[in-house]
Amino acid sequence: MDQGPSGGPGAPGAHSLPGCYRHPDRETGISCVRCERPICPQCMISASVGFHCPECVRRSSGTGSSAMNAPRTIAGGTLAADPRLITKILLGINAAVFVAILALNDEFVTHLMLVGAFPPPEFGWEPVMGVAAGEWYRLVTSMFAHQEFLHFASNMLLLWWLGGPLEAALGRVRYLALYLVSGLAGSALTYVVAAPQQPSLGASGAVFGLMGATVILMRRLNQDLRPVLVLVALNLVFTLLAPRIAWEAHVGGLVAGAAIGYAMVHAPRGRRALVQWGACGAVLAVVLVMIVVRTMALT
Repeated sequence: MDQGPSGGPGAPGAHSLPGCYRHPDRETGISCVRCERPICPQCMISASVGFHCPECVRRSSGTGSSAMNAPRTIAGGTLAADPRLITKILLGINAAVFVAILALNDEFVTHLMLVGAFPPPEFGWEPVMGVAAGEWYRLVTSMFAHQEFLHFASNMLLLWWLGGPLEAALGRVRYLALYLVSGLAGSALTYVVAAPQQPSLGASGAVFGLMGATVILMRRLNQDLRPVLVLVALNLVFTLLAPRIAWEAHVGGLVAGAAIGYAMVHAPRGRRALVQWGACGAVLAVVLVMIVVRTMALT
């Protein structure tokens, strides 16, 4: 089964970078181009030139200046009062499904997990058809299903640690697209590469997508990459060495997350939406082709 990654983000290195003036515990290499105070991803607001802090934006808006549009994140998303709202909702959905699985036992989880194709009932399996027989919803439902507490806890801990800063930096809609497409990419690679009868479940594909995007974001902000690179490396080693791990979901999510994250934070201002949503669409198109080709091979 797809088991969640273990471990957590590494501790930051030496304090060589200043802390955000609003969040002193967050190191950053970005400063407001107006007042030159250091600002973290949650506070930085994209402007026509560089990034501005919230106070400079408010002062500019109060004077009626037209030089700046509505406050935006580094990726062009709208600033939100609660920068972790989508992360909290995703945590809640995963938790609700986990409780339902504990309450309803194995009979319920068989309808959620990812499986390509079950053998006929005479082989002793429960009569579930699988993705190849038309149950495509399993590619999505498996992203929110966990059976073991350690699996659930490790994925949710990483979702909280990585998801909050990413949601603040990308904005809610872009962050949700990153999460869902990365998770679907992990499911698709598992469906394509793993044995048709191998069951898989867990949010690991989506979480690894957040890891990939975090590496891209930190590089974009000129922050120390060593902690997150160590986190990714440790989880990849664990993925390859631990038993009953669906490495395909981890690798698929990581690659998709890095690709989408790069488009999100490096898109040119004039074509930002086109590049960002085009990248999401391109990854999704590749995923759909993989699913269709695999289904044709199994039927």
